[in-house]
Amino acid sequence: MAGFFLAAGLLLLPAHPVWALEYRSTGRAALLYDAPSTAAGKVAIAGSGLPLEVVVDTDAWVKVRDPDGRLAWIEKSALGGAKTVMVKADGSVVRQQPRADAEVVFRAERGLLLELAGAADPYGWLPVRHADGLAGWLPASEAWGR
Repeated sequence: MAGFFLAAGLLLLPAHPVWALEYRSTGRAALLYDAPSTAAGKVAIAGSGLPLEVVVDTDAWVKVRDPDGRLAWIEKSALGGAKTVMVKADGSVVRQQPRADAEVVFRAERGLLLELAGAADPYGWLPVRHADGLAGWLPASEAWGR
């Protein structure tokens, strides 16, 4: 009988591990390196406000994944700007309310950085703010970096 409960319990476990992703945004433009050292090879430049997925966090360096999927290292001191998301859909619509039928506030093209203005609602909408001050709701499925 104990074997039955063990087997039944194992069926309730997820098929693959579940992790909560952590994202941080750059507070300033910064270099991305291929190893955690300023003597390492330079991979790219991350502009100010770029959301990056945290993979490994050490005392002075953070291994990150950029929106293109590239893994690199960044100095921890370069992170800490306002929390941002990047539009990943070709043409997203930011709406006045978190509903698909709500009035359009503005249209956002792929790659646009928007400030995250709060927590996502339970239905998959993110409150965002454009650099020019316009604010509204973006479907979370159309954003990278939340």
